[in-house]
Amino acid sequence: MFTGIITGVGRIAAVHDLGRSLQHGKRLTIEAPAGYLDDVGLGDSIAINGACMTVTSLEPNQGRFGIDISAESLDKTAGLAEPGPVNLEKALRAHDRLGGHIVSGHVDGIGSVSFFAPVGESWELRILAPRALAKYLAYKGSITVNGVSLTVNSIADQADGTETSINLIPHTVQNTALGNLQAGSRVNLEIDLIARYVERMLTAAPQQQKANQ
Repeated sequence: MFTGIITGVGRIAAVHDLGRSLQHGKRLTIEAPAGYLDDVGLGDSIAINGACMTVTSLEPNQGRFGIDISAESLDKTAGLAEPGPVNLEKALRAHDRLGGHIVSGHVDGIGSVSFFAPVGESWELRILAPRALAKYLAYKGSITVNGVSLTVNSIADQADGTETSINLIPHTVQNTALGNLQAGSRVNLEIDLIARYVERMLTAAPQQQKANQ
């Protein structure tokens, strides 16, 4: 589990194919900030741009760690197949503060940035989310974008999806990799975990009632 509060900005330094077919995944070498890996061990979970991954190799003195990412994960995420900056968050510990919201590290869909520009002292980020996620997005609700816990400021349903507007304070832009986004960028989205369970309860209850009749 995670909170969506980014604890470091790393960089995918190298990408290696694990095989020659489309069914093969990739091995990533990721550079982390100085001292970031001091309490990390093999097998630990780290969210990379919002996707929960397992540490499979570790070079703490070099500030690097490795992960293996499957073809399935590559197909369901964005920004993990090429070198570049990434948001990092270590798995939540039982005594940690829940500063953002409950995040599982499982990407629900890929959105597309439709607008990203400064507005006053902050930045406005608009993302076109897939239609399948529209029912989970609500005004002042929570959404995870590339691993960052954010608050939805407005939503606008469209034929090809739902445009979600988010306000980013300067601290968020400066301390995450979101500042590198631009119109057209693809981003990993995770909906609020509670919304997922509410939707399941609402759809399962009528089905159960019909079965009992």
